[in-house]
Formats: sequence, structure tokens, C-alpha cells
Amino acid sequence: MAEYIISCCSTADLTQEHFDNREIHYICFHYSLNNVQYADDLGKSLPFDEFYRAMANGAETKTSQVNVDEFITYFTPFLEQGLDILHVSLSSGISGVFNSANIARSELLEKYPDRKIYIVDSLGASSGYGLFLDKLADLRDSGTEIDLLYDWAEAHKLELHHWFFSTDLSFYVKGGRISKTAGFVGSILNICPLLNMNHLGQLIPRDKIRGKKRVVEEIVNQMELHAQYGSNYNGKCYISNAYCYEDARAVADLVEARFPKLNGKVEINNVGTTIGSHTGPGTVALFFWGDERKN
Repeated sequence: MAEYIISCCSTADLTQEHFDNREIHYICFHYSLNNVQYADDLGKSLPFDEFYRAMANGAETKTSQVNVDEFITYFTPFLEQGLDILHVSLSSGISGVFNSANIARSELLEKYPDRKIYIVDSLGASSGYGLFLDKLADLRDSGTEIDLLYDWAEAHKLELHHWFFSTDLSFYVKGGRISKTAGFVGSILNICPLLNMNHLGQLIPRDKIRGKKRVVEEIVNQMELHAQYGSNYNGKCYISNAYCYEDARAVADLVEARFPKLNGKVEINNVGTTIGSHTGPGTVALFFWGDERKN
């Protein structure tokens, strides 16, 4: 048994069962829906379908990251048990939580100087961040020590690809990512923006594609272009969806047809309430191992 724990934020968007089976610990972000406060706790406090229906009906959402005091409270019991910690944070390109975790680390190492606490900036989000953690759990289970696991994580995190598309532009307008005029025209023309995460862990628009069928094909084309071994990709593939399971299923079916050596079926998860507060319903995200993200 490893003498350390692997930890993350709830924004890795895996199920409770998945976290439990892989022995991955997590700490919850927070959000509010129409000024009512909730923990981003994998849909336990508020089911995902209720959350996204409320957003579609105009509910206001706000999110807040894990603060320093919460990290100290969360990390302390593991340290008191004599366990070291490898914590992987949501991307610093979209959140300040990496800094909060590092401040907590510095304070705790003064109190527990014999312990090791590593904080990794995943430069990822949602179930892509979750797929990264799943690989770290594989390496831990194979006997990799925490120092080597930290080194591996830092060396390979940019090989995890995150591609997204949305079929609902209203939340891009609401969040200020596109203008009202562009959103109106895009909706009339059935434009689905295709985005990915760059090497800084920032979400970057890459293309504007007309029609859901075409964007489903294009996101899988990007996987074939960037995946390790191309169409012979033999790793795992995860998908997240924000209240649009049929769209996610269409992507999964095409991935499974296009990549016959895939390691198991595509795993489809929900976009959690923190990430979903910004994307809104109608978002599908595809995650896989590939070439190193450069920009």
C-alpha cells in the first residue's frame, strides 16, 4: 500500500464510484444557484439535470474556489496519519486554486516538516483532469513512489488533450466570451464553436462549425490528428456532457468506431456544476492522451 494519497478538486468531474474505486480523494469547490449556496459535490446536493434545467430557465450561477483554510483543514488529517500528499489542482489557466493549495502546503510543511506535499497544476479541467488522475492512480498501484509520480505528472500533463464544443451560444454571450451580435448570428446559422485547452491550461476557440453533425465529426477528427498512435490509439477516452447526453453518445459512438484498439468503452461523465456554471448546458468535451500541447 502506498504511503501517500492522490488528491484533487471535485472539478475533475468523475463519479463518486470512480473516485472510490481508484482511491482518489477530493475536495469540493462551491457554487451558488440563484443565491443559494451549494458544494460542487458530484451532483449529490443538487442533481445535474436540475442544475442545468435551472440554468436553461435563466437561473444565476456563481462559483468559488477552495480557499487556503479549507485546504489546511482537508490536508491535515492525512498528514496526521503519516501520509504524504500528491494533490492535483484544476488548471491555473482558469482558476486560482493552484495558488491556494500551494499557500496551504507552505503553512503545513512548517508544522509537518517530515511529510511530503506535492501540488501539481493539471493545466486541465473536467474529466480530462479526471483521466489524468486515473493514470496517476495506475502508476501508484504499480508501485511508483510519490517523488517519481510527481516527476511523471509534471513531465506528461500536457499530453492530455481537452476538446470541447457547444450547441448553445447563449452562455458564451452571457459570460462575455462572444458578443450578443455574434451569438445571435451564430444561433441563426447553427454555429457550434470548437475549443480546446492550450499549453497554459486556457480554453481557446479553434473553429466555428456549422451544424451538430459536422462538429461531432470534427472533434473526433481532432482526436485522430493528435491522439497517440493516431487511429491505433490504445488508451482510455473520457467524455463530459452538460445536459446533452445524446450528443455525447454520438461522439462516443464515433470514437469507438474510429479507434478499434481503444482501452475499453468511452466513459461518459457529467460536466460538474463548477465548470458547468460557465459553459452552460449543451457542452460536450472529449479527452484523450496525445501529442504534447504546444499552444
